[in-house]
Amino acid sequence: VQLQASGGGLVQAGDSLRLSCAASGGNFGSAIMGWFRQAPGKEREFVAAIQWSTARTIFADSVKGRFTISRDRAKNTVALQMNSLRPEDTAVYYCAVDPMYNVDRSTWSRPGTYDYWGRGTQVTVSS
Repeated sequence: VQLQASGGGLVQAGDSLRLSCAASGGNFGSAIMGWFRQAPGKEREFVAAIQWSTARTIFADSVKGRFTISRDRAKNTVALQMNSLRPEDTAVYYCAVDPMYNVDRSTWSRPGTYDYWGRGTQVTVSS
């Protein structure tokens, strides 16, 4: 399984960015796809996740109402649309996949749930 994240960049506070994660090399029909981020000196934190089959989603409280997550089955991609960006959103963003069927949404925010991780993409939000 390979995951390739893209779309990061340098933006100003209030701007938007759209991250994309291309997945390949596996069967993602039952997967959970997640986005995490890690700022310098901080632990990796959960951002959002989506269930591939149902499109059910969960979000971290810090991004609710500003970020959305979606998947494109035909292209095997997951997008993270980030609006109203804040300086505290600055981090390296990672996509990850749990290929197993998992209906327990309480586990979707845990890094240990995910078996495969992509290389991150840097998002920098200036004030």
